[in-house]
Amino acid sequence: MGGNEQGENGARSGGENVDHIPLIWERPESDAGGDLVVWLPGLSGSKDKLREHLRLFADAGFTAVSYDPYEHGDRMRESREAFRHKLDANKRRYFWPMIALTAEEYPRVIDWAFERFGLDGAVLAGGISMGGDIAVAAAGIDRRIRAVAACISTPDWLRPGTDEAPSEPDTYAWNCYRRCNPLTNAARYAHAPAIRFLNGAQDGHVPPDGARRFREALADVYAACPERFVVTEYEGVAHAFTEAMLRDALAWFKSHRSKR
Repeated sequence: MGGNEQGENGARSGGENVDHIPLIWERPESDAGGDLVVWLPGLSGSKDKLREHLRLFADAGFTAVSYDPYEHGDRMRESREAFRHKLDANKRRYFWPMIALTAEEYPRVIDWAFERFGLDGAVLAGGISMGGDIAVAAAGIDRRIRAVAACISTPDWLRPGTDEAPSEPDTYAWNCYRRCNPLTNAARYAHAPAIRFLNGAQDGHVPPDGARRFREALADVYAACPERFVVTEYEGVAHAFTEAMLRDALAWFKSHRSKR
């Protein structure tokens, strides 16, 4: 995949492969914006479905990038039916590596974006469901991530109380969990990145209490700046991404952009 929609000179949108990572981008009309938004899809989604969201961020002055998570989109290695079957058979065995491996790719994508577009500002990370899980994990891996907006997401991959069928991770999946699960790696957030969870109050699939427990685990870190860790729960909303969440994620990114 490569190229762009407006030619090589002055392109405002496009896509390419960065090493093995297929990605797309949208750029603001003015080249003055030096801040980056990385925005990822939920489980079984793809970067290409997020072009409209990226354009929204670009219109607000950000360079916006999305990439296909591990085993998603252009990186899917099997039919969608086979993909769903293996997740239904043992969710944690396959899902946890998807989150961990994709989160660990964030630094490579950030490096590429800064070099490709000459950026020098803040990095804002977010996404929907799994995409938000990945963004939160990435903020514990790469300190360049200034702020996170995680929609219908959780920092606790165990998700106690979920309506999901029980599953048993294998050794590899457990290693991914131990390496990247935010709640059990709370020390990685000692630099107090700005984190906002935007969850459905009635979400039985990704229970919103995980975000609250994460905030409690980091109470000392954010004691002097509680405004940097916000948990928003939308009444009457289950496991569904809403326009209000997108609007509020954008507002969070705007409030943590570089001061110029």
